[in-house]
Amino acid sequence: MAAIGFIGVGNMGGPMVRNLLKARHRVTVFDLAPAAIERCVEAGADAARSIQQAAHDNDIVITMLPAGKQVREVYLGQQGILGVARPGTLLIDSSTIDVATARDVGAAAQNANLPMIDAPVSGGVGGAQAATLTFMVGGPEAAFVSAKPILATMGKTIVHAGNSGSGQAAKICNNMILGISMIGVCEAFVLAERLGLDRQKLFDIASTSSGQCWSLTSYCPVPGPVPTSPANRDYAAGFTADMMLKDLRLSQDAAAATQAKTALGALAARLFEAFASAGMGGKDFSGIIELIRSSAG
Repeated sequence: MAAIGFIGVGNMGGPMVRNLLKARHRVTVFDLAPAAIERCVEAGADAARSIQQAAHDNDIVITMLPAGKQVREVYLGQQGILGVARPGTLLIDSSTIDVATARDVGAAAQNANLPMIDAPVSGGVGGAQAATLTFMVGGPEAAFVSAKPILATMGKTIVHAGNSGSGQAAKICNNMILGISMIGVCEAFVLAERLGLDRQKLFDIASTSSGQCWSLTSYCPVPGPVPTSPANRDYAAGFTADMMLKDLRLSQDAAAATQAKTALGALAARLFEAFASAGMGGKDFSGIIELIRSSAG
């Protein structure tokens, strides 16, 4: 049993904490939202009054934060984690942030003799609840080996992608693929509607031929073919359009920084920006089919 501090226990962090508790770890939580802390306490966690209390005197500290700015503040700020964690504390940042911040914070942790990995996740709220997340991990091999048993209580697939920042690089590349492929699947179903092709027939064909992809077979954007997809619940979010837009923007920032050409990634970002600007950012990202359908006239 490990003593774990967990900072950021919202829609993703909360279910991850509950899986750690199921594995009989002692977890101390902190979040700016008191209700999020209370939900974890009801599940068996201890409440911390501050970041410092959550980070002090624990074997492991895990963070799940909104953006790179918050990660820098929580780790590097006055009374941040690097200043209060005891020697040897394993640090795991599961936020999805820019690669530069992950590398800067990882280097600072190394200078402080604190093992650290960046370990963003894929799988959404459903994966967090079911402990089937995919962890994409960057950081030293020894830190990865130490973290893997803990990550295994929250996820199903755990891949060491390389040095610090590599987990974030893998995450934004993966989600650029996801955003692009979802738009392609949505466009195909809208075209099928215009051609009078039954959606179930299209699914039966495409899901077993060259059009097969996760956006189609696991997250089909129209009701019916995949009963568990958000399309059957008025696009109640498993992974919001706002979160997809955040990841696509990260991918485009990285593309600009490295002079990579990602024309489809840039177009996907513009489409999700239009969807979010229409007040749909809280909907599941597969709901972008509604924008594509309305744009078709």
